[in-house]
Amino acid sequence: MSHGRPGSAPLPEPSIIPTEGWHCSHFYYTFDRALLTGFTPEELATAAQEIIAILNPEAEGNPQRLQVSIVSGHKADFALMLMDPDPLVIDSVHQKLMATQLGAALQPTYSFVSMTEISEYVPSIEQYAERLVREGEEKDSPSYEAKVNAYAKRLPMMNNQRLTPDFPPYPATCFYPMNKKRKVGENWFLMPFSARNALMAEHAQSGMQFAGKVSQLITVSVGLDDWEWGVTLWARNPEYLKDIVYKMRFDEASARYAEFGPFYTSYVSTAEEMLKHCRIL
Repeated sequence: MSHGRPGSAPLPEPSIIPTEGWHCSHFYYTFDRALLTGFTPEELATAAQEIIAILNPEAEGNPQRLQVSIVSGHKADFALMLMDPDPLVIDSVHQKLMATQLGAALQPTYSFVSMTEISEYVPSIEQYAERLVREGEEKDSPSYEAKVNAYAKRLPMMNNQRLTPDFPPYPATCFYPMNKKRKVGENWFLMPFSARNALMAEHAQSGMQFAGKVSQLITVSVGLDDWEWGVTLWARNPEYLKDIVYKMRFDEASARYAEFGPFYTSYVSTAEEMLKHCRIL
């Protein structure tokens, strides 16, 4: 066991496994149609089965979470979202795909590396109780006690979903990276925590209006990729993706302080469905 300064807590052993949460990667691919013409129908069918086996979420050795989706538009043909404590388990899926018979005809078009986290803006039970009082609840009233107790029961489950999320059973999904601005007069990182926390609370309230319609996962990429956060949304219907992003753009946290990267919209599928859609099978 390695140690820090005298009297300090011992440091954990060096590891690529997070002390909490999972690694998360998004991969996007397109098929090189010119190279595909060199395959006979029989060879394509055999190669497709190889890809289906690799992208089976239940296959031994695969990441804890693996989702395939068909990408809308020309940015890619299909996407993978992969999550696991071990980043090399995640990357092995990409390497296996590139090593298949169709690997030479698979062109990676985009990837994004991040990790799950519990945001500093998630209220503790005490902070939630203080917010209720600020919003007009009388401390220790039956209503106050009921709300605090309900939040105390929900919080561990919500935090577990943030760190080791299950994919929701929704067909439409989109991903985009984002930053917070560092411009003069609009520098998010020079604001006091209390001000940032208030803006994020407003932002969260907007998102809550889409409960049951949209599920959201924010992953952190600070120090890991070109952007600071990744936002993954799943929706019961693609119109809700449009609606929630439009709604939340008017919150000050977004309207004044957010910068957004490219949006990738896709539709959840099995590997076989994706290959049929892309005319490989």
